[in-house]
Amino acid sequence: QVQLVESGGGFVQAGESLRLSCAASGWTASLGTMGWFRQAPGKERTFVASITWYGISTYTDSVKGRFTISRDNAKSTVYLQMNSLKTEDTAVYYCAAASTRRRSDYDSWGQGTQVTVSS
Repeated sequence: QVQLVESGGGFVQAGESLRLSCAASGWTASLGTMGWFRQAPGKERTFVASITWYGISTYTDSVKGRFTISRDNAKSTVYLQMNSLKTEDTAVYYCAAASTRRRSDYDSWGQGTQVTVSS
């Protein structure tokens, strides 16, 4: 089992930056792809970004050029640097992980951290 704990959310003005962190614990020796999702009020949870064990990253179009995902495998931690934040980025951000590198799906989820961007 892998447990995920997010941190770094908060309240910012449009144009400002935030850095989210997600630390994995438990059985992390075979940790696979890690990612970030978000859920705005009244909307479904959607994909934001992901990064494989080897560092290959993927982004949803709306955050390309503004968000950067990275990971520190030694610390079993994934980060999401969010720059030039917009009001539409307001959401609860969830960290997700594939507990093994053989998995193609996410089987571990964090509790979420709130990001609020005001105009």
